[in-house]
Amino acid sequence: MFEFIKNIKQDINSVLQKDPAAHSFLEVLFCYQGIHAILLHRIAHNLHRKKFILFARFISLFNRWLTGIEIHPAAKIGNRVFIDHGMGVVIGETAEIGDDCTIYQGVTLGGTTLNNGKRHPNLGKGVVVSAGAKILGGLDIGDYAIIGANAVVIKSVPAGKIAVGIPARILEDKKDNIDHILFESYGITPNSVEEEPIQKITAEIEKIKKILSQY
Repeated sequence: MFEFIKNIKQDINSVLQKDPAAHSFLEVLFCYQGIHAILLHRIAHNLHRKKFILFARFISLFNRWLTGIEIHPAAKIGNRVFIDHGMGVVIGETAEIGDDCTIYQGVTLGGTTLNNGKRHPNLGKGVVVSAGAKILGGLDIGDYAIIGANAVVIKSVPAGKIAVGIPARILEDKKDNIDHILFESYGITPNSVEEEPIQKITAEIEKIKKILSQY
């Protein structure tokens, strides 16, 4: 129980460090569905490991109903993982997420086969998966890699690299024009849509640029 409480405190403190919209420990504890999803998953995962499979799945189902985040109870999630907003996130059975990862809304860590065995991706430490990205199959995302918004990743990504596009490709230099890269991740150019959607996407880009500045 002490270890469980310690992990939840670490998760909440991680949110306070990463999200400028978070103002207090209690606000994160009571108002952040990503924290609720992680907390419930830790309970479900422990039950699943002890072979209380049906009970674990019931908690996972309740978790999805409560938070909009679907995490299979067998998935392995490290410490200080931040699921921001979270609606529509799906994390499959054999997925493994390392410490200090950040996952935005609409992300799928999915499979590409119905066979038993390893079907879902591994995320290393400090990986950032931007909104709408899909990482499919039993592949590896290296430590501190960044997956661009709406990217579809079907090949492993080396540590410290940025992957963008559909299908995702690896950028060789983080100093590339990041505005252009992130617009491309959405499958658009600034002249292809009206002004209001551009403003929304630009705000998303500014958020991701702040993340990139940490590396």
